[in-house]
Amino acid sequence: MRYRDKVKVKSPQQIKYMREAGLVVAAMHDALREAAIPGITTGELDQIARKVIKEYDAHSNFLGYHGFPAVVCISRNEEIVHGIPGSTKLAEGDLVKFDCGAYVVREGKQWHGDAAFAKLIGGDEKASEKARQLDQLTKESLHAAIVSLAKGAKTLAAVGDAVEDTVALRAFDWGWEAGIIEEYVGHGIGNAMHESPDVYNYRVRGKLTTLKPGMVFAIEPMLTAGEADNHTLADGWTVVTDDNSWACQWEHTVAIMPSGVWVLTAHDGGASILEPAGLSPVALG
Repeated sequence: MRYRDKVKVKSPQQIKYMREAGLVVAAMHDALREAAIPGITTGELDQIARKVIKEYDAHSNFLGYHGFPAVVCISRNEEIVHGIPGSTKLAEGDLVKFDCGAYVVREGKQWHGDAAFAKLIGGDEKASEKARQLDQLTKESLHAAIVSLAKGAKTLAAVGDAVEDTVALRAFDWGWEAGIIEEYVGHGIGNAMHESPDVYNYRVRGKLTTLKPGMVFAIEPMLTAGEADNHTLADGWTVVTDDNSWACQWEHTVAIMPSGVWVLTAHDGGASILEPAGLSPVALG
């Protein structure tokens, strides 16, 4: 969907509702990050995430979405996204991506949050150098995109520009270039998990959405340590790389605010992301 598609602008109160949902997602991340150790199954981790949603009196926006059977997507190693939790056990050195979502109901409407993080199981020292670099690069790409928006980017093209520039810089530093997944992109978010417009993780020619305060986007670069070609497994959900290279995903829900941004799915509102660039989140009381 291009810039001509209508983008829903949220009021300050509506952004506060989305912040509530974002904090539920942040709590899911906390619980999963702590529990994701060698030997635990992805199905057990899904149950942990369900408990967090229940504790916050929130709702899952993943469960039942087009038939998806869980509240979190857990994707290992060569799995890029949409991995279905089950009997698979995590092992030392795995690069695991946790994509979580939740919504709250306020004023009779749903308000959504969506974010993902990656973890090297057993700690960085148990992972290969390339896995560590891929994780670092994907996270850096997300942060670079958020900083670009916070600095006053005029259009959503800034996201793809930031991701490509970060990938190119690290390719120069490390001697290998990550693949950028183009089939799966970020999106607008609000009363539904997926709203207009698409948020591209690669450089796009032509005019994209002009940014205005009150717009909210889920920004989620997905990179690979090899080629970007991919396919979906027979389960109809799990997306894997064609060459079996490992993949990574990081994501946050970000609100465009007057003179900055507010990272709704980060406990600190994005302070740790923005401070290295001399910026601070623009939060509502």
